[in-house]
Amino acid sequence: MNIFWFLPTAGDSKYLGTTKGNRTVTIDYLQQVAQAVDQLGFEGALLPTGRACEDSWVTASSLIPLTKRMKFLIALRPGMMSPAVAARMASTFDRFSNGRLLLNIVQGGNPVELAGDGLHLSHSQRYELTNEFLTVWRSLFEQEVVNYNGDYINIKEGKLDYLSTQKPYPPLYLGGSSDAGLQVAADHVDYYLTWGEPVEKVEQRINKVKALAEEKGRTLKFGIRMHIIVRETEEEAWQAADELIKYVDDDVIAKTKEKFKSFDSHAQQSMTSQSVTNRESLEISPGIWAGVGLAREGAGTALVGTPEQVKENMEKYEKAGIDTFILSGYPHLEEAYRVAELLFPILDTKA
Repeated sequence: MNIFWFLPTAGDSKYLGTTKGNRTVTIDYLQQVAQAVDQLGFEGALLPTGRACEDSWVTASSLIPLTKRMKFLIALRPGMMSPAVAARMASTFDRFSNGRLLLNIVQGGNPVELAGDGLHLSHSQRYELTNEFLTVWRSLFEQEVVNYNGDYINIKEGKLDYLSTQKPYPPLYLGGSSDAGLQVAADHVDYYLTWGEPVEKVEQRINKVKALAEEKGRTLKFGIRMHIIVRETEEEAWQAADELIKYVDDDVIAKTKEKFKSFDSHAQQSMTSQSVTNRESLEISPGIWAGVGLAREGAGTALVGTPEQVKENMEKYEKAGIDTFILSGYPHLEEAYRVAELLFPILDTKA
């Protein structure tokens, strides 16, 4: 298994749905989390993107000289810049970090935020743009000169003078549960990412993406993005889960539900439905808890239990095809140590 952690560039906290226990984002704190990831044996860390986050590229770049082995899974957002500029940025980062760059292709699911960034495309149009973007981006690493004239992107005599350390280019990751998202994943990326649904649903989606990739003569690997609450005893783990959402009341849930009404992300809609519609029964599968999604966008489920129970669930996902787990916990610094100390000794990890 490849075990990744998460850099909380939008802030950290002991609780969800409240300002109590909040930790302001500072470079000093992010350095602490990154160095914990680097030293504890995690493969690397995901850096999120969005209006509420510190910029992932700038943050990761500042952490290169303070870390030795961790990989940085950085968001790359088609439509926010030229694929040629993005390719140069990726190549520079990969060379300067000695091959530690991974790229998470993000289309965005919040039309209001996207409009604020100047992107005014529908859900399907964003995936059409992403297809063109990745076609050009990959070609820049694989060809001497690139010419491309599409509906969204027009490149003439494009060229990448300095190639990346990783060949042919830094690995590409993508998540998305719509048919358009699955097809772009099958056509372009190295890893397809899913959020933490019950293992049966995850396996169904993996099989669908596999079939689409095989039609193109390609093979993909698979990862999952979840939170984790691991403790020495089962009782302690579930107490910690309850503690995390102790301030999540009806008003917080109503605001969360209202916010997500405008989202056109199929994956976000699925996450929201698992949490909000299961409020009285948040354990949607044994040891899989949807409480995080009551107050947070993005990944809304968590692995909960003892090290042995969490390992058992992770192995079920692994059997379904998952080999990469991108985990997080609140607060991220303390929970990184907890996961490394309790879980790593009994897992068969790449690190």
